[in-house]
Amino acid sequence: MVPKGNETDDGEVGLDTTSFEQVQQQQKKLVIGYALTSKKKMSFLQPKLEVLARKKGISFVSIDQDKPLSEQGPFDVVLHKLLGNEWHDVIEDYQQKHPEVTVLDPPCAIQRIYNRQSMLQGIADINLADCDGMICVPKQMVVLKDTTSSANEVAEAGLKFPLVAKPLLVDGTAKSHQLFLAYDHLSLAELEPPLVLQEFVNHGIGFSLHFNICCDILLESVIRCSHTFMPEGGVLFKVFVVGDVIKVVRRFSLPNVSNCEKDKVAGVFQFPRVSSSAASVDKTDLDPRVAELPPKPLLEGLVRELRNRLGLRLFNIDMIREHGSRDVFYVIDINYFPGMFFWYGKMPDYEQVFIDFFMSLAQAKHNKIQCVS
Repeated sequence: MVPKGNETDDGEVGLDTTSFEQVQQQQKKLVIGYALTSKKKMSFLQPKLEVLARKKGISFVSIDQDKPLSEQGPFDVVLHKLLGNEWHDVIEDYQQKHPEVTVLDPPCAIQRIYNRQSMLQGIADINLADCDGMICVPKQMVVLKDTTSSANEVAEAGLKFPLVAKPLLVDGTAKSHQLFLAYDHLSLAELEPPLVLQEFVNHGIGFSLHFNICCDILLESVIRCSHTFMPEGGVLFKVFVVGDVIKVVRRFSLPNVSNCEKDKVAGVFQFPRVSSSAASVDKTDLDPRVAELPPKPLLEGLVRELRNRLGLRLFNIDMIREHGSRDVFYVIDINYFPGMFFWYGKMPDYEQVFIDFFMSLAQAKHNKIQCVS
């Protein structure tokens, strides 16, 4: 049997010395063009991630926003997180002209979760009856202009105080992540529209805080709001989705609001940023019922449905467990490629998770080419 060779200029056939590993590496080589702010680039493209990427034939190339995107590349993947209609138009135009390039993720899909009115639509209709739990969303309503006249609308919508007030649009600014708790109708006038009013859901099981080891941020929230909150609280589950991979990070959340305090307290209180990295529960002695992760079948079913409905591959779900329950969970927020990539940096083994994800994109592209040829 004659080995396969390459014909030289003089007509002779030489042996093909390219190894199988080299061919495989060439097939899976991936060029990722990224459009990120400098701050996000620094936090996401960590040295370990870049080293692992090079070993797998993955290269990251910065996209010059001052030049036409179609004149750059060629790219296999475009990874982006920039705001603004102008950028979204650029990406959509690029998608139409270069359907062979994977865009993470489509601007029209991202836009839906940048609006808190549409963010949670349809989630309560997801049927997860066979997944060891129930998924709910808090009751909410949108206030576009006049908060002073929204008191009657709140009653008509069947919302009960206290209400969490969130800015309607998630535009990447610190202001868009400011949350307030309104205790009565009069306090609504202090809020600045457009915003979403969402029922506050108690999600603690009544454990006593271990103040000597509890995170500073949760402790600060209890001290600052001791007249408002009981010293008991729960855990916020941040569910990260990277392609087909699901990772869960637990963070302290706000303490419960007691029924007796609801009748005594009035006004608006600003939430501390309790979901920061300092609020990890991993080294805290908690009641196991508080820190227990949501059931795996429930998470897999929810993520599968959201991937299909949202059309996203990189996102994060914020979930809480209803007070007094083991299997009733509320989705309270969805974020695209979470802010400043901070959470991905804190996600266990995030570098390997992303490398595996990018490699799956390279393999999918290779398989598609093979099918066409």
